[in-house]
Amino acid sequence: MASHIVGYPRMGPKRELKFALESFWDGKSSAEDLEKVATDLRASIWKQMADAGIKYIPSNTFSYYDQVLDTTAMLGAVPERYSWTGGEIGFSTYFSMARGNATVPAMEMTKWFDTNYHFIVPELGPNTKFSYSSHKAVNEYKEAKALGVDTVPVLIGPVSYLLLSKPAKGVEKSFSLLSLLSSILPVYKEAIAELKAAGATWIQFDEPTLVLDLDSHQLAAFSAAYTELESALSGLNVLVETYFADIPAESYKTLTSLNSVTAYGFDLIRGAKTLDLVKSAGFPSGKYLFAGVVDGRNIWADDLAASLSTLQSLEAIVGKDKLVVSTSCSLMHTAVDLINETKLDSEIKSWLAFAAQKVVEVNALAKALAGQKDEAYFAANAAAQASRKSSPRVTNEEVQKAAAALKGSDHRRATNVSARLDAQQKKLNLPVLPTTTIGSFPQTVELRRVRREYKAKKWITHSKFCCRISEEEYVSAIKEEISKVVKIQEELDIDVLVHGEPERNDMVEYFGEQLSGFAFTANGWVQSYGSRCVKPPIIYGDVSRPNPMTVFWSKTAQSMTSRPMKGMLTGPVTILNWSFVRNDQPRFETCYQIALAIKKEVEDLEAGGIQVIQIDEAALREGLPLRKAEHAFYLDWAVHSFRITNCGVQDTTQIHTHMCYSNFNDIIHSIINMDADVITIENSRSDEKLLSVFREGVVYGAGIGPGVYDIHSPRIPSTEEIADRINKMLAVLDTNILWVNPDCGLKTRKYTEVKPALTNMVSAAKLIRTQLASAK
Repeated sequence: MASHIVGYPRMGPKRELKFALESFWDGKSSAEDLEKVATDLRASIWKQMADAGIKYIPSNTFSYYDQVLDTTAMLGAVPERYSWTGGEIGFSTYFSMARGNATVPAMEMTKWFDTNYHFIVPELGPNTKFSYSSHKAVNEYKEAKALGVDTVPVLIGPVSYLLLSKPAKGVEKSFSLLSLLSSILPVYKEAIAELKAAGATWIQFDEPTLVLDLDSHQLAAFSAAYTELESALSGLNVLVETYFADIPAESYKTLTSLNSVTAYGFDLIRGAKTLDLVKSAGFPSGKYLFAGVVDGRNIWADDLAASLSTLQSLEAIVGKDKLVVSTSCSLMHTAVDLINETKLDSEIKSWLAFAAQKVVEVNALAKALAGQKDEAYFAANAAAQASRKSSPRVTNEEVQKAAAALKGSDHRRATNVSARLDAQQKKLNLPVLPTTTIGSFPQTVELRRVRREYKAKKWITHSKFCCRISEEEYVSAIKEEISKVVKIQEELDIDVLVHGEPERNDMVEYFGEQLSGFAFTANGWVQSYGSRCVKPPIIYGDVSRPNPMTVFWSKTAQSMTSRPMKGMLTGPVTILNWSFVRNDQPRFETCYQIALAIKKEVEDLEAGGIQVIQIDEAALREGLPLRKAEHAFYLDWAVHSFRITNCGVQDTTQIHTHMCYSNFNDIIHSIINMDADVITIENSRSDEKLLSVFREGVVYGAGIGPGVYDIHSPRIPSTEEIADRINKMLAVLDTNILWVNPDCGLKTRKYTEVKPALTNMVSAAKLIRTQLASAK
């Protein structure tokens, strides 16, 4: 019985790629240095899977930024503004597309389906010229082969690539991206020919858009594409991989009728109904089924007995020699290796499996199906499953009762937003087009050192770290950093300030550390985009807030200024979506528990004199189910959870929220239904796509701050550029509701970038204020 891994984490167990990328971007190391780190990581990954007994090992899933950008490079689909003149695409052009440079902005970045991973959105049009411009796929295949590992090269499928693209600037929004199919397929044919010549016998096309609600025209594109590729694919075994949801019946029918395809990969974790489809609709004779029974998006140990039962039922349909045990999706969405977790509670650790352990689980299931079941391994797994179900630390009856009592109320504030804004303005006395930032400020090396050593002191009671920094020294250092950030904002003349979040490494991790029901890893890093890694907390049990979490720091910051200081919180939906969530109860129940915990914090902030409280819901759109039929239920409980957090505050307390890097236009009415007083929202990197919804007649009565510049690029926008963006916003939004702010938080940037960018932002706001005043 064979085994397969869809993809694997690429940052490395100690985030080696992250540090190599940042060193290269800072000019501290060479391209050769970066390539050496990448080569060593790939070799380690391939060897690990080969040693574990995996038969179908992927290659070309490693990326310096993201796999969609890699495909853009392969196709030579470089926007004109990057002045690429042809040939093999190098780091300069590649990273300019991803991050921008001193003269041109980056391409749009958005979420990869409903994950916290991001991809760079291709910009295409009728005049886009395609050419085979990156041989990365074949180079990595040869690299693995030289190490004695025969891999399955992975490409983003041609139809999904086009469906995930957008019309380039200046191209009609109605332009059919699928009309470019005949233009990109010749490049795919060249890549396929090179892979065949190099000795590849299998090729994997990731076509995740097959799980979406596709119309007949879009489904026809899959048939057309793989029919056109049929002769090029002759002699190869072809796997089309899908993931993240059930595959609809019509898509299943289309996929399984493709003559050029040998095997189909299905996510049987988030796509459990696909199992019923395979059983009821039948499975093509002689084809392979790659069964994704091991969860690639969570960190819970697989229930091996249940998975084995599922596989045995499929074996009866597909045939023993045509069933392949696989992960539900790429393992890049989970942490790398549990062996690195030396401080994690032993009981909780026994319930978990990271990427390295999931590889072992996949192979153990394959061996069990082949009659070589490791009885001891399965018995240990069953004991861990039983331990988790019966552990008293998972359940808190008081929390469950409080969450159950939420039913029957929509938890809206008593006064409408217009009246609240009037009351808030009387108290805050803000100018027209008030300026603010989203929350975080740059995190310096020294600040990270202070925080790291203080944490080490808490974790290791008898180590060399203990004497390095005391509680008093830590508090003093953080206060000093807050004071610096406050002073900078006052000098820049920003209207509503933030404290810069110097006490926080991550907006979710910080809160999870102070909530019950959460566990934390030391090295459970997951890539979010580029070199940006996050360390999602693990929600293993019922959630509550034992003590205030941010009140001390917010009050401290407010005492340093007469200007309004935001209290900064992460919302319940974002904490949920950016954590590894327990899978033993519905997600909405866990979200309601988190909402009640945040509600207590909001009320304590208000009581402490904080007049502006921001409750970030950056990931609300991210969690939207991929199928439209499931949208309403999710949005109902997600929006309700946000309202629970602030339903009890006074009219004069201004509630902000923040969202970023997703397509918000399709949920704008749910955003309005959140009933926040002010929303700041990413806008500039997506080429002001958000503004189109207001041009189409949507009326927004609360305060709103569409971002005026992209913080994920080192590029510094001019005053004139920002002023132009503000004027575009004023064309569709009322002056009295518009705020001026960056797209997102500033912690990934340097002060040498932040200060001039914010200076220009404030100057632009003042310029427009002057123009508005003179026009009266």
